[in-house]
Amino acid sequence: MIENNKTVLVTGAAGFIGYHLTELLLKSGYAVIGLDNINDYYDVNLKYGRLKNLGINKDQIADHQIIESNLHPDFKFVKMDLTNREMVQDLFKYEKINIVCNLAAQAGVRYSIENPYVYIDSNITSFINLLECSRHNKVEHFVYASSSSVYGLNKKMPLSTDDSVDHPISLYAATKKSNELMAHTYSHLYGIKTTGLRFFTVYGPWGRPDMAAFSFTKAILNEEPIKVFNEGEMSRDFTYIDDVIEGISKVLMKKEDGIDNYKIYNVGNNGPSSLITFIEAIEKATGKTAKKKLMPLQEGDMKTTYADIAGLQKDFKYQPKTGLEEGIGAFVNWYKLHYSL
Repeated sequence: MIENNKTVLVTGAAGFIGYHLTELLLKSGYAVIGLDNINDYYDVNLKYGRLKNLGINKDQIADHQIIESNLHPDFKFVKMDLTNREMVQDLFKYEKINIVCNLAAQAGVRYSIENPYVYIDSNITSFINLLECSRHNKVEHFVYASSSSVYGLNKKMPLSTDDSVDHPISLYAATKKSNELMAHTYSHLYGIKTTGLRFFTVYGPWGRPDMAAFSFTKAILNEEPIKVFNEGEMSRDFTYIDDVIEGISKVLMKKEDGIDNYKIYNVGNNGPSSLITFIEAIEKATGKTAKKKLMPLQEGDMKTTYADIAGLQKDFKYQPKTGLEEGIGAFVNWYKLHYSL
């Protein structure tokens, strides 16, 4: 485990995965600096709600100001845009940061087709700023979010970190592959320990509204039609948030034991479910039948994802535990409670 005198910088701390990771690290007794620009890609009230659970109230937040939590003595939060090189450098200068977990990024495959420049700023410029600060401030471990989307047109299943990722089919995927290449370069040139985590379709409480679990649940409860892409002939390695956080925390908390400076791992459920099965699980949890609007495959979408998690199992004894029905049930319960339904 991480020694208690070390501080973890979690970027994207107001985001879905970042919030849950921050919560776990704090409950485990570790110091965390959370960073987020709180952009309006989706409902900012969700982001403020997550922060409130971490002891940061909306009316306290001001750009570039470090705020101390009123719930957790070892948590600080700063609203900051990682593209602001000088501000990021100042943060590293004045706060001793031992470990970086970069979960801040512009997400969304479809959104990247319409808004390409946002992805270069958020996913490339921000990433190099963090790498440079990590290099110059002797950060011990740089962990970052990659994505299953880097596998693109690969057809061999399950998708393995040994496979080529030379055929991304969205700009989002291309930026994530770029992150992996940049991390490799810094590991090689400067000896920085970097670990990339390719997440596979994460869902669960406090999830993003643009993702299927949230948007389908909302529509089904409101008796509105849902768009079922590729006429339902799709499958995903749906991974519950608790299992994802377990994977990240195992990587963060592992002490040096000969693992290479540069590593990539898949973080998934180790088995795909069809989109129709996913919808049926939501129907069961809500007690309502979905009105399905069958649609063609969207540009940039992969038909199937299926994670080979052998690397994470071997190095960290990782094993996902949450089945689809259990995970969807937990999400729907949270959704109804959060929106007072």
